[in-house]
Amino acid sequence: MIPTQAHADKRQIFAARLATARQSTDHLFKLLRPAALVERPIPERHRLIFYLGHLEAFDRNLMADAGLGMPAIHEELDRLFAFGIDPVDGALPSEPVSAWPSEADVRVYNSRVRDAVDRCLEKVDLQDESLDAAGALHVMVEHRLMHAETLAYAMHRLPLELKLAPPDSFPPEGGLRSASAGIRPDAAMIQVPAGRAMLGLGRDGRFGWDNEFEAHAVEVPAFRVGAFKVTNGEFLEFVRRGGYEERSLWNKSGWEWIRKSGLRHPSFWGSGRSGWVFHGMFQDRPLPMDEPVWISQAEAEAYASWKSMRLPTEAEWHRFAFGAPEGVEREYPWGSAAPTARHGNFDSHRWDPTPVGAFPEGRSAFGAYDTLGNGWEWTSTIFAPFPGFEAYQPYKGYSVDFFDRRHFVLKGASPRTDACLLRRSFRNWFQPHYQYLYAGFRLVQP
Repeated sequence: MIPTQAHADKRQIFAARLATARQSTDHLFKLLRPAALVERPIPERHRLIFYLGHLEAFDRNLMADAGLGMPAIHEELDRLFAFGIDPVDGALPSEPVSAWPSEADVRVYNSRVRDAVDRCLEKVDLQDESLDAAGALHVMVEHRLMHAETLAYAMHRLPLELKLAPPDSFPPEGGLRSASAGIRPDAAMIQVPAGRAMLGLGRDGRFGWDNEFEAHAVEVPAFRVGAFKVTNGEFLEFVRRGGYEERSLWNKSGWEWIRKSGLRHPSFWGSGRSGWVFHGMFQDRPLPMDEPVWISQAEAEAYASWKSMRLPTEAEWHRFAFGAPEGVEREYPWGSAAPTARHGNFDSHRWDPTPVGAFPEGRSAFGAYDTLGNGWEWTSTIFAPFPGFEAYQPYKGYSVDFFDRRHFVLKGASPRTDACLLRRSFRNWFQPHYQYLYAGFRLVQP
């Protein structure tokens, strides 16, 4: 088949997207001091040296599995860096630092892989539908951008002395303000009428991960939902009133986890000389009462029980985030305009959370603030396939391995979520005791 100009343009677009994604992850590794790479800031995860090699190994392995003519680079490292770890309660990796290659060896491997991937990309036939080369390239780019976020929250756990703060690390004083300050508590709950939520993605040529398919409608009864994510200040009352000590607020597994872990406050909090502090990416600061609390799903459910409310379902979340009184769902909560820094705290414009409701231009049609950005939002929905689900063959384990009824759906985005992942159908998921990601919640009343 003779390449067309459109074919050449598509190849250039993919090459540019991949280059930009690589810059994102390269930038993060440049913020680490050399000693940080052998650290394991999240006990359930690999040491950071794994992620340095994983991003390149994934690209090589995917192109090979998709039949795109990718040769083996280093068979041992191709396998070593192939897959990460799904954190399971009590199952902590314990291999020594010596089990991993040196940073120098990993960087040599990475260079060889990138060269091979780029050469392969120059030759691949994007018009050959039997290979779905375009789908594989989309997966490569979005996989890397998702890891840019997971790497960021792993780095967040490192001691400050192991990180090099970039010039944009510290926001100016007196900046963004919360929109919640002047709103009465009774007015902070939004009435959402009964209606239809359209979940998933239609098979019309648009890219999506396998768990996003297929599109289907869900009828949602009327409910009330918080206009804002729950804040640190609100959650502090739960802590002060002994919420972590009250057995009746926790389900069985949550209570066992709290007892075993010894957790008595959100893991992003700490105690300072003058009271509570928030552990930011590059600095500790007095706990900001008007910013969203970032916690695990188990903690969010316990707080909801304390308030005699609950977490939203995935369909309810879609309804208040993308729905509209006229009945037609929006592409984004604010409408059809492309996401910008005016619409929310996402796309890596900031390292830490901002006050809730600080981006009124991003408000949904029903009046919910920060549905995209400032932290993912936990739902009560167990991560499961949609009707018509088909595993993506070159990466069959992406979703299927997590359809185990131990993971819950999160929706929205965090400060480090790339703009391309803000599509309505995108689904995130984690186990309920995972306390490390940038995730908050809001409350629902029937």
